[in-house]
Amino acid sequence: METQKRQRGRPKSLFKESSAGTMQSLDRALGVLTTVARMERASLSDLAREVGVPTATTHRILATLQKHGFATFDDERQEWMIGIEAYRTGASFLRRNSVIEIGRPILRRLMQESGETANLAVPDGAEVVFVGQVETLNPIRAFFPPGARTPMYASGTGKAILAAMIPDAARKALGSVDPERFTDHTLTPGSDLMADLDKTRARGWSYDHEERYEGMSCIGAAIYNDRAEPCAGVSVSGPSVRFRADRAPELGALVKDAAQEITHLSGGWMRDQTES
Repeated sequence: METQKRQRGRPKSLFKESSAGTMQSLDRALGVLTTVARMERASLSDLAREVGVPTATTHRILATLQKHGFATFDDERQEWMIGIEAYRTGASFLRRNSVIEIGRPILRRLMQESGETANLAVPDGAEVVFVGQVETLNPIRAFFPPGARTPMYASGTGKAILAAMIPDAARKALGSVDPERFTDHTLTPGSDLMADLDKTRARGWSYDHEERYEGMSCIGAAIYNDRAEPCAGVSVSGPSVRFRADRAPELGALVKDAAQEITHLSGGWMRDQTES
């Protein structure tokens, strides 16, 4: 009976206009989809609680997403996950974004020159989202799955982007977060972080020493668009033992060169930092 009810109700409810001028059902469906992506796998009850939608409605949304390949259900574990169509949709964005497309071979070369995992990330509000990576062959290495997020202030790439922003934009981004100390080395928004961003701006690369994960470090640099705004960042990451302070300038120069090359090839440019 429940299956029949879903089939009858789905076409009508999907296009119901809300008072805000948007499709309420589509708003809910996209909210469920993005929540599944963030949680990676979750039970129906956990998803419904997370999005604040009744369980029956959440199930109808998931069934619709499943029908179109955007969600899939693990019968054994009774959990919902992202489907292959969600990947295809995301892959279309990756193909469209010239920075990501242009950055792929440069990431590979950066990995070979540094011996460390090379990453590409884009800003999204007060976070960075990892959209590209070339892993080092070293058995002990860093790994960030595509779509992984981290706060800007606790990321080498994020700090590089923050340092490249105009001050008002950086303050706005930092002001929208509820700071969390991930390790004893985390620099939460405040005077210590601002001083660190000043250093990053002066040398052109950031240094994240175990600020997000114990034992892992990262060095990043910003990529700029055609308006001289930071639109992405490139970094290398790995075990802190290979990111000692005496090696940081060498890695920083490689990362900075890679970021400048991607900026140039994608039609971006970098303003004189003294102007900000």
